[in-house]
Amino acid sequence: MSQADLRPLAPEPALRPDGLPALDDWSLDPAVRHLNHGSFGAVPSATAARQQALREEAERNPVAWFRHLPARVAQARCTIADWLHAPQEATALVPNASAGVTAVLSSLPLRAGERIVVTDHAYGAVDMAVRRHAARAGAQVDTVHIPLAADAEESAALMRAAVDAHDRTALVVVDQVTSATARLMPVQQIAADCRERGIALLIDGAHAPGMLAEPLRGLQGTYWVGNLHKWPCAPRGTAALVAQPADSADRQRLHPPIDSWGAPDDYPQRFDQQGTLDLAAWLATPHALDLIEDRYGWDAARTYMSTLADYAQQYVAERWDVSLDGLPPEPAPTMRLVPLPHGIAADEDAAHALQHAIADRHACATSVTTWRGRGFLRLSAHLYNTPADYQDFADRRDVLHP
Repeated sequence: MSQADLRPLAPEPALRPDGLPALDDWSLDPAVRHLNHGSFGAVPSATAARQQALREEAERNPVAWFRHLPARVAQARCTIADWLHAPQEATALVPNASAGVTAVLSSLPLRAGERIVVTDHAYGAVDMAVRRHAARAGAQVDTVHIPLAADAEESAALMRAAVDAHDRTALVVVDQVTSATARLMPVQQIAADCRERGIALLIDGAHAPGMLAEPLRGLQGTYWVGNLHKWPCAPRGTAALVAQPADSADRQRLHPPIDSWGAPDDYPQRFDQQGTLDLAAWLATPHALDLIEDRYGWDAARTYMSTLADYAQQYVAERWDVSLDGLPPEPAPTMRLVPLPHGIAADEDAAHALQHAIADRHACATSVTTWRGRGFLRLSAHLYNTPADYQDFADRRDVLHP
């Protein structure tokens, strides 16, 4: 049986209720193959128009805008919390997941000699933030190697062993969905292990909203951050921080990156006022969530994206004659890895150079990642994508040799 025989069937392209292609809900350049939704998302045209209308409203009467803004932000925050299936009292809005990570790290007391456990799949910006926080306190950072092919049980066991290796482990930081390696991590089991040991857990769920139906399920007793500009297609600059520490009083130590007039308020209300930031993105986010539900249905959208990601991975691997052996057994539902031939994109500089060359010479927006000396193509699939996007890309024989 050939690899083509094993390839999943190509799904029929997603359509709007009026029968037009889903792509018509976005203003994406039709001359480009958009295969990297996971990095920066894409805002539907109607949501972008809603955001612009809110900005114009602010400019018509700035004083009135800022007078009423906290109440409107609070309403949007509660709507977003409900969509995430998160407690409203635990949910704050932040500009991005990194800002949420910074808020959590700043709130946690850390002493010299204590340890923070991370993995070698951590997102680079978050890993840097953790190391800066540890250095300020004189703490240590322990990095756990999780093999690419490790399943959930092995991954959780490796994390447990690292936590138990020292009696001064104060914090664990782990991705829910890894960025460079596009895999799910067993965060529910890790959360249970941390609760049992009384250790704080910070989950970087940057990719989880929209990709997972209930990203907070089983994560009581944790701090969690997730971006809404990725899979939910909200305007950029919108993310959620959900604080559910073992002692709910601990969330009152959380403060936004910008101290403003909300500082005397309780959490999460104090996050509703952050100076004069343009918060039209936050107010427009419920529009994006409703648009996808009304036009496609979120469950159906997730099924389409996952099915298309499966097809895309298999098609590209077959055309490039590369093996998919050794990849994560639990991949991110809407992203997939395709290994690149050995020696291609073996480090970050080479990966970035190849990604930029593919964009400039082939008009394909892709993500080229590297992990432990091996290069990968990370494919994303969203509603506006179709099988033809990946077929056209993979059939360009010189795409890896620009």
